[in-house]
Amino acid sequence: MSSRNFSSAEDRLVTTVLVLYDTRSGATGRLAAQVARGVEGSGDAEALLRSVPDLRSANEPPSDRVPVAGSPHVTLDELSACDALAVGSPTRFGNMSGAMKAFWDSTTSLWLNGALIDKPATVFTSSASPHGGQESTLLTMMVPLLHHGMLLTGVPYSTPELNSTPGGGSPYGPGFVAAHSDAPLLPEEREIARVAGARLATLAARLGSTAT
Repeated sequence: MSSRNFSSAEDRLVTTVLVLYDTRSGATGRLAAQVARGVEGSGDAEALLRSVPDLRSANEPPSDRVPVAGSPHVTLDELSACDALAVGSPTRFGNMSGAMKAFWDSTTSLWLNGALIDKPATVFTSSASPHGGQESTLLTMMVPLLHHGMLLTGVPYSTPELNSTPGGGSPYGPGFVAAHSDAPLLPEEREIARVAGARLATLAARLGSTAT
């Protein structure tokens, strides 16, 4: 893929995985960090953690939309340049957040150019309750990615934690049940997120090697 960079030190390909998320209480951000950890534990891959602007600041100049805490806001150039993409959002009535939806509504130029076609992607989510709409949120987050021509990946049942998690996580993607704002991820939730990140990075590297 044209977005890959050679390491000057070792003259090898480095896979860049964009981990893009929206978070308010910090729960989805903690899950994003575990996905990124899986990406970077997979081998020659780097995770780029980015967030989306809050809707209240969407009309402000870009220089005024730098978050006080957390990951920097994503740019369309970063999205276009990535080799793979992980998208995370809290559940909002069984769907992605308004801020994440607004971001994808702004990606028409990339759709027109086919910038994301054939790049692998995965999705993840968090909710405050065990039956808070995680699976429908994961499925609906896939829709704009499919319109962009991306290759959707999930979590295979070869991951033992899918059969034992008392919290989040499904074959559609990682999940986190955050009963309160500072709740820690369960061990199963962490492992499912890391597996998803590692799998995404591995697939991106394999696709990149066949495209060169």
